[in-house]
Amino acid sequence: MAGEEQLVRIGGRRLRITNLDKVLYPETGTTKGEVIDYYSRIGEVLIPHVIGRPVTRKRWPDGVGTEDDPGMVFFAKDLERGAPSWVRRMPIPHSTGTKEYPLVGDIPTLVYLAQVASLELHVPQWRFAPDGGRGPADRLVLDLDPGPGVGLPECAVVAGWARGILVGMGLEPYPVTSGSKGIHLYTALPPGQSTEQASALANELARAIEADHRDLVVSSMKKSERHGKVLIDWSQNNGSKTTIAPYSLRGRAHPTVAAPRTWDELADPQLRHLDFTEVLERIETIGDPMAALGFHAGGREAESGPLSAYISKRSAQRTPEPVPANPLGATPSGERPRFVIQEHHASRLHWDFRLEHDGVLVSWAVPRGVPHSYKRNNLAVMTEDHPMEYGSFEGTIPAGEYGGGTVTIWDDGRYDLEKWRDDEIIATLEGRPGGPLGRVRLALIRTGGEGEKSSWLLHRMKTDADGRPQPDGIVVEPSPQADEPRPAPRAGHERRPSHAAEPAPAASGTGEPAQAGRSGADRPARDRTRDLGDGGSGADPSRTPLPLGEELRPMLSTTATPAVARAASERWGEPAWVEMKWDGIRAVGVWDGHRLRLFARSGNEVTHRYPELTAVDAGLGDEPAVLDGELVALEPDGRPSFPLLQTRMNLERAGDIAREARRTPVRYYLFDALSHDGDDLSDLPLSERRDVLEAVAAASVDAVVIPPVFDDVDAALDTSVQLRLEGIVVKDPDSRYLRGGRSESWLKVKITRTQEVVIAGIRPGKGGRSNTFGSLLLGIPDEEGLRYAGRVGSGFSDSTLATLMKKLLPLRTDANPLVGVPPLDARDALWVRPELVGEVEYGEFTPGGILRHPRWRGLRPDKSADEVRRED
Repeated sequence: MAGEEQLVRIGGRRLRITNLDKVLYPETGTTKGEVIDYYSRIGEVLIPHVIGRPVTRKRWPDGVGTEDDPGMVFFAKDLERGAPSWVRRMPIPHSTGTKEYPLVGDIPTLVYLAQVASLELHVPQWRFAPDGGRGPADRLVLDLDPGPGVGLPECAVVAGWARGILVGMGLEPYPVTSGSKGIHLYTALPPGQSTEQASALANELARAIEADHRDLVVSSMKKSERHGKVLIDWSQNNGSKTTIAPYSLRGRAHPTVAAPRTWDELADPQLRHLDFTEVLERIETIGDPMAALGFHAGGREAESGPLSAYISKRSAQRTPEPVPANPLGATPSGERPRFVIQEHHASRLHWDFRLEHDGVLVSWAVPRGVPHSYKRNNLAVMTEDHPMEYGSFEGTIPAGEYGGGTVTIWDDGRYDLEKWRDDEIIATLEGRPGGPLGRVRLALIRTGGEGEKSSWLLHRMKTDADGRPQPDGIVVEPSPQADEPRPAPRAGHERRPSHAAEPAPAASGTGEPAQAGRSGADRPARDRTRDLGDGGSGADPSRTPLPLGEELRPMLSTTATPAVARAASERWGEPAWVEMKWDGIRAVGVWDGHRLRLFARSGNEVTHRYPELTAVDAGLGDEPAVLDGELVALEPDGRPSFPLLQTRMNLERAGDIAREARRTPVRYYLFDALSHDGDDLSDLPLSERRDVLEAVAAASVDAVVIPPVFDDVDAALDTSVQLRLEGIVVKDPDSRYLRGGRSESWLKVKITRTQEVVIAGIRPGKGGRSNTFGSLLLGIPDEEGLRYAGRVGSGFSDSTLATLMKKLLPLRTDANPLVGVPPLDARDALWVRPELVGEVEYGEFTPGGILRHPRWRGLRPDKSADEVRRED
C-alpha cells in the first residue's frame, strides 16, 4: 500500500523504500515500484555507460502528471542529505559552492535514485580522472533534434549522413532514440581529447553536414531557422553540459527510454520511441547494441579498481559471464568467506580456484586441480580477480572469447582463513555436503612473479588446523561428460584438443613450480618428440642457433569456396579442422626460452615493431621453439582490424613504436608449431603439432593467444559472419607442415572479398588531395605481365595519403608497367616501379578483370609483387 515502508537488501546494501504503489506516470498507470524494478533490471547494461561520470538528475516526486497538469520537476545535482552513506559521490565546484554529485556504479545506487523519483539520469561525455578532476572527453555525442514539421524518420536520414562522415574518420557511431523527440549519435574518441576539442569537432561535423544538406539540416540554435529541419546540437560536448544517459527513463507522459538501437532499425520507416517494457524485452533477446562503448569507451578502463582487468577482457553482449554489480567489488558481508572451484574445459583443461577476499574472488588457474595428497604440489597461475557473482556461474563461454569453453562448479562452500600474505595463503575449506572436496586445509605459496600470471604452488597440508594428520582426498579427474562426444561447435562451442596439455607436478618438498608438458602416455610414439615437461635446464642462446631461410617460411593455404572446403573435409574422413581467418599479418615466432623474435612472411625480422610481445617474457616455456601465427590488432569491440594494424606495420622509430603500442596493442594468435627443443615437428600431423603448441603456450602472457578450433565448416562460417571476420581456414588434421609451400590441405574461404594488388601508378589529386593523389592504378600479375585491375581512390586517411606518397615518389619511372590499361586511365598517370603491394576490399571482378568498387585496406609489406595472385 502507498505510504508503507520496506527495508530491503540489494547487492549487500540495506535500503528503505516507500510508496511502491504511487503512480508516477498517470497516463499509463506506471508505479514507482515498476520504475524501481526497471532500473534494477536494466542496471547491467546502463551502468557501463554512466560509470565514473557525475550524474545530474531530473526528479518528479509527485509523478510526471499529464499534458494538462504536468508534475513538478526538480533538477538535482547535489546528492540529498539523507542519501545513504554508501552512495559514491564526487565534488564539483560551482559559483554557488561545491556540489556532491552521485556516481552510479552499482544496482543499489540506481534503486536509491529511483526511490527518490530520479526518473531521468543525465551525464557528461567525460569521466572523473584519478585525481578527482575532470578527465578528457572519451565520447562525442550529436543530438539530432527535429524541428516543427519533421520527426524521427528525418532524424534517421541525417544520422545516416553523419555516420558516413564518422566512419570515414575511423569513428564508429552508435544511435540512440532519445525517448523524447530525436536521435543521439555516440562515438568513442581517441585518447587525450579535451572537451573543447570534442566540441569543436562536433561543431565542424554539424556545419559540414549542414553545408551539404541545407534543405534538411541546421546547426544554428536559432528557433526561427529550425522549421522543417533537423538541428544537429553539437553543444552537448561542452564539459559543463550533459545528455540523457542511454537506458534512462524519460519524464514524458509515457515511460519512454533513451534506447540504443541498431542501424537496421533506423532504416525502418515505422521507427518510433520505445517504452521501458519494450527495452527490457530487447535486452533479453538482442543485448545492448551500444555495448562497445560501455565501461571503457574507446578501450580505456572506466575504473582502476580490482575488477578492471575482468571488465576489460569481457563484453556482456558476447559472453554469459556475469557483469559485476559494482566494478569496485562487493561489500564484505561479515559472514565466513566463500570459495568456489570451477572445472573449465577451455583450450586447456584446468580448474579455477577462487577465494573471496576484500569483496572479490581472488583467482588461480590450476591445471591439475586440488592435490589429493600432501606429497603432491600442483602448479597454480594467478589470474585476474573475478566478481562475487562469478561464484555461482556455470555455462559456456563462446569460442573466440577470453576463456572460451564450458564452466561447471566442481565444489563450493565456505572457508576459515589462517594467513593471507602477498606470498602465502593458508585456509581450511569446507565444501558442499557429499561434495568431492570435503574439509581440507590448503596452502598457496607464490614461487615467481607478481600479480596476474604469477606462479604459485597449491599444497595440501599434512595436518589440519589442530595439528592432526589430514587424510588424502580424491584424485581430481575431468567430469564424465567431458569425455563424451560433443556436437559440432556452433556459436561458442570449441573443440578440445585430443591430448590435454597439463603441467607435471613438482616433486614433494622441492618448492619449485612444475614444468608444463604432456605425460609420456599421451605423447606421440616418435622417438624424436620429447616430453615437454622433462625438467630441462632451459634454453641456452649460445647453443640455440636462429633458424634461417626456408625454416622461417610459413606454409600457405589455397583459396576455396565453401562447397570445396566441405567436400575436402568429408574426403579427409575426420571431423573438420576449421580456424578463423583473423585479418592480420602472418608472423613466424622464434622463442629461445627467454625472448620472442618475430619474422614476417618475407623473412624480414619485425621483432622491434611489437615490443608488447618481444620485450617481455612471453611465457612460452624453457625450451626453444619455432611457432606460426598471426599478428592481430583489435577494435574496441574486439573485432580484428587490418586497417588498425597498419598503424603499427611500417613504424621504425622507437618513440613512434612505443607510442602506437600503447594506443594500438597487438596480439599474437598462434595456430601451429614448427619445432620444439631442437626437434623438427613438420612431419607430425597437425593435430599432434597442436598438442605441442598447447603445451608450449600453457602459461603464455595474455597477448599470446591460441584461438579455438571448430569441427564444422558451416558452423565456423556462421560464426565468422556473426563476428564480422574475414573468413575461415579449413585444414586436414593429418596434414604435414610444408615450409614455404602452398597446399590444398589448407583451404581458405573468404567472406570479405579482399585482393592483393601491385601499385603501378598515381593519378594526381585535386582539391584537398592536390598535394597527394586522387587514386592509385593497380595491377595483378598474369601470364602476360602485370595486368591492369582498376583504380582505387577511397579508404585513405590523410596520414595514409602522406605515407604512401613518401613511399611512391622514390619509385617514379617513365615506363608504364601495366598491361591492358585503357588510354583514358593512363592519360595523366604518374608511373611507379611495381614494387609495393597493397590490399583492397571490392565488390566483384568485371568480365574484363577490373575490380568493382575497390576500397583501400592498407599496404602489405609482408608480400612481394611476384607473390600476388588473383583470388577468385
